Amino acid sequence: MKRYVRLTITCFLLGIVALPYFSQKEKGQLLDQKVNAFLQKMKYEWRDMNVPETDGRLLYDIVIKNQYKKALELGTSTGHSAIWIAWALSKTGGKLVTVEIDEGRYREAVTNFEEAGLSEYIDARLADAHELVRELEGPFDFVFIDADKGWYTNYAKALIPKLQAGGCLAAHNVYPSRSGRWARSRRGMEEDYYEFMSSQPDFETLILRESWAGLAVSYKKKQ
Repeated sequence: MKRYVRLTITCFLLGIVALPYFSQKEKGQLLDQKVNAFLQKMKYEWRDMNVPETDGRLLYDIVIKNQYKKALELGTSTGHSAIWIAWALSKTGGKLVTVEIDEGRYREAVTNFEEAGLSEYIDARLADAHELVRELEGPFDFVFIDADKGWYTNYAKALIPKLQAGGCLAAHNVYPSRSGRWARSRRGMEEDYYEFMSSQPDFETLILRESWAGLAVSYKKKQ
């Protein structure tokens, strides 16, 4: 009888020790289910300058592969890209700061974050990125720019000093021009972002071939 009691107590104590692990694992599984369900529900509903699903997955993969934790997004829109980034950050133990200037899009994005179950991984800010980008202290290890195309180079100049070595600066809607030179956006903005980033000696820059909408990535070299 005493042996049975000791065995029961031992099993109980082992269960208590294992509980946090399994609870965390289950929490992750439940979150995955919730995010997947939300993304399936919204699969054909994303409008208003959101990234396509292919590019969302690419952003997710970059964060996971490099175990990034301190992320910044300029241009939230209604939150599609932020959901992919934050989903990845939920697995690396990180958090995303995302900035949107339009109040309507910002409020819709916040609602989407809550429904997807990712609010705790996102610091959503209603602000003008032109000003806020200079005020943010950083450092960041992942930055995604999908705001006004004409300011891409200015954003990059402000953020490069705040990007950690080994970090990634990604930008959306960057395409080769008809002349064969890289970096004109599809809207023909005058800022030649790709050429600027390619000229930076501390960065390796390329356009991801898998992207449907010109995703440029620049990795800051480790010293």
